[in-house]
Amino acid sequence: MRAWIDGALLDDPTGPAVSVIDHGLTVGDGVFEAIKVVGGKPFALDLHLARLGRSAAGLGLGDVDEAAVRAGITAVLDGQDLPLGRIRITLTGGPAPLGSGRGELPMTVVVVAAPMAPSEETTTVVTVPWPRNERGALAGLKTTSYAENVVALAEAKRLGGSEAIFANLAGRLCEGTGSNVFYVVDGELRTPTLASGCLAGVTRALLLDWFGGVEVDEPISVAESADEVFLVSTTRDVQPVVRWGERSIPVGPVTLSAADAWKAREPELLLAL
Repeated sequence: MRAWIDGALLDDPTGPAVSVIDHGLTVGDGVFEAIKVVGGKPFALDLHLARLGRSAAGLGLGDVDEAAVRAGITAVLDGQDLPLGRIRITLTGGPAPLGSGRGELPMTVVVVAAPMAPSEETTTVVTVPWPRNERGALAGLKTTSYAENVVALAEAKRLGGSEAIFANLAGRLCEGTGSNVFYVVDGELRTPTLASGCLAGVTRALLLDWFGGVEVDEPISVAESADEVFLVSTTRDVQPVVRWGERSIPVGPVTLSAADAWKAREPELLLAL
């Protein structure tokens, strides 16, 4: 693992690095991106940096110094052998008073790169009882306020699943804690619209472009009883769901074709820095 913060590599990436009054630490005032690394090259870097900028603007952090972020990525990848890895970029509100109000200091910029184990070939999911708020101030932003996801994922694991699935306040399918959901009904591939409150996933957008699918908002019960289901994310790519709650789900032809389409097109966005 290598870590970079505000222009400097850390000698010990596990040691102290962020101020105890950093607004990201005290109130979760921050945004982030997770970027897959394959063969030492970051995947879809431009798309991830564009979303980082949108999240920062949506949270009110201001403009992102993209050149600095790219310098950090170069620094943490340099000299590392990463056949498969992950870059984590975190921007916070910087040092601030101990309250919700921001301070006057610049944002904190952290970049970390570390090896990543391949995802499991399939997964199981559980619907959790807490809804996503599709009308909330943070809807659609990739923020560091992840406590809700921590609680939901722990509940899913308690019930024997490996991912938690949220409905939104309207009772429609929204997303997982760290994934977008695709499902098949009568041969048609579907996924929620961004109006559902789900994150605008990079993998989600690319799969819709490369393979297709219909964006539609409908009750979560429709997805729970679908013919096929799969999750997509930076770390999962296309991952079939073989059980939702107590219901087993086959890995069907649409899922397999989507996975094949992903594998065929992914090298296009593995670009050297």
